[in-house]
Amino acid sequence: MAYRFYGNEDCEVLAKKNDYGFEGNPKRLYDLLSLCWSKETCAPRLRGQWSKENMTLGQCSISSFLIQDIFGGEVRGVLLPDGAYHCYNVVDGKSFDLTSEQFGEEKLDYSSCPIQEREVHFSDPDKYARYLLLGALLKQRIAESK
Repeated sequence: MAYRFYGNEDCEVLAKKNDYGFEGNPKRLYDLLSLCWSKETCAPRLRGQWSKENMTLGQCSISSFLIQDIFGGEVRGVLLPDGAYHCYNVVDGKSFDLTSEQFGEEKLDYSSCPIQEREVHFSDPDKYARYLLLGALLKQRIAESK
């Protein structure tokens, strides 16, 4: 499979935590998440635009914090023109963004981006509920793949 997400060429990091029972690298995790992302896990403001063809739309923060749960590292945020942050991961000095495909050909500037705190993001009850839902779906897919 040809991966198109940002950082896919250099994201060979291994899972550090095993709360999800996941073994593998971010590409393998992308494969599993692609079976989990849905309109229900999409940010409410973007649900009307979500489609299977643009499955990473509205999934960035909840996915990035799940990735952090599994691989450790930091969640960082690219400031977008609307004032929101688009989240991605930095693990062992390697940056990757499993949800970057939602921007199509637009290139984001991943340099000098601030760390994102889960407490801030999860102060939104809907976002926290979507994170829990995506995590439960991911655990199910991981179990089924063994």
